[in-house]
Amino acid sequence: MQRTPRAHSIRSLRAIAASLVALATAIATPLTASADDAPSPCAALKRIVAAAPTGFSQLTPDDGKGIAQPYGSDAQCGASQGSYACSWTPSGGAGSSTTALQAVAADIASCLPDATHDVNSPARQHFYIGSREARTQITAMPAGANKLKLIVSGK
Repeated sequence: MQRTPRAHSIRSLRAIAASLVALATAIATPLTASADDAPSPCAALKRIVAAAPTGFSQLTPDDGKGIAQPYGSDAQCGASQGSYACSWTPSGGAGSSTTALQAVAADIASCLPDATHDVNSPARQHFYIGSREARTQITAMPAGANKLKLIVSGK
């Protein structure tokens, strides 16, 4: 049985119509954010620590927000001479500032397994990576009554 050009055209039109319906459905479906869409604390930490040896000028204020994202949404980050710092207010789900500080320290320890954790106190968490001559330091601490601060500095 031989197909006519008309039958071929109808099939092509149906395929195009089906594609257009699928496209319209995709466009009309609202985009929703999920927990998987949030910036990763590990990715942010690794990016900042990797910048330390050459300075932090290539980083933007948004580069550090992933560190604070699980604990607060008002992170203010930026680079200065020889360091990159972020501060934020822990959200209600993060618990007290002390609990949030411990959680940030746990993130640092798990994301940067080569880091040495040499200070572990309710007032300060300190890590370092590298030799004394080329050391990157990571410090997390309370900043005032209800804020946390993270500072990454390098030589």
